[in-house]
Amino acid sequence: MKIILAGATGAVGAPIARALLAAGHQVIGLSRNPNGLPEGVQPLTADALDRDSVLRAARGIRADAVIHQLSALKKNPMRHQDMALTNRLRVEGTANLIALAREVGATRFLTQSMIFGYGYGDLGDQPLTETAPFGRGGRGRFAAHIGAMRSTEEQAFAIGGIALRYGIFYGAAEDPTVDMIRRGGLPVPKGGMISRIHLEDAATATVAALEHGRPGEAYNIVDDLPASWRDYFCTVAETHGAPAPKAIPAWVLKATPYLHAIFTANCRISNAKAKSELGWAPRYPTYREGIAVTTSR
Repeated sequence: MKIILAGATGAVGAPIARALLAAGHQVIGLSRNPNGLPEGVQPLTADALDRDSVLRAARGIRADAVIHQLSALKKNPMRHQDMALTNRLRVEGTANLIALAREVGATRFLTQSMIFGYGYGDLGDQPLTETAPFGRGGRGRFAAHIGAMRSTEEQAFAIGGIALRYGIFYGAAEDPTVDMIRRGGLPVPKGGMISRIHLEDAATATVAALEHGRPGEAYNIVDDLPASWRDYFCTVAETHGAPAPKAIPAWVLKATPYLHAIFTANCRISNAKAKSELGWAPRYPTYREGIAVTTSR
């Protein structure tokens, strides 16, 4: 297929672009700056928040699919305001990319969603499936983040698109948290269980959803084992020969509500549907294998 991938220069989009190319697809990368596109990706320069710019850039192009992997996160978000532009990309950017899909005649549309659309906080000890309530509620400023995830999914479903609810990403080649752990500068609170996904597994799942996903469906893209942040970072430290991060009580983070919610969330997610319908399984079934391969590069 010929695919327009919005966000092809990003930490998530770049591995997806490479996986698409490896699967034999042709990839056009939509971005404001074509620098940094993976080798083999054709550039399409436009601002996704400017509909006229997007449609002008795509004039005369035909494509089979559009994949939305845009975010504005250059580093891990720590405060509510860090999510503001990404929320706009999930609301306004999705609308503009759907207009792009119509312009180029695409019949497949995939959008990036996240497991936090199920909620921030304690979601229980049973892994959630795609039938669990999604995109509802959220107190205070959390409502904007959940609402943005609901918006991108609802817009996609309205045209028979697919939503990919990714877990917490990890596995970037240049992960600043590794240096922080080595320096002993990353204290970690106790508690909180959350599902993750290695970036390479996120990429192969996206290709599988493009090729085999059912229109109008959502898929949880996570690995097989939820884990606490402390277990995760202690494994990173052990793998790199660094001392275990200092443990701190969770209340220390309450001055930063967004960070507190992320680190104390109990968000266990099931990947059974993605496995059964997409014919996909994570290459790195737990964070332990994923950390090991990232470190060995």
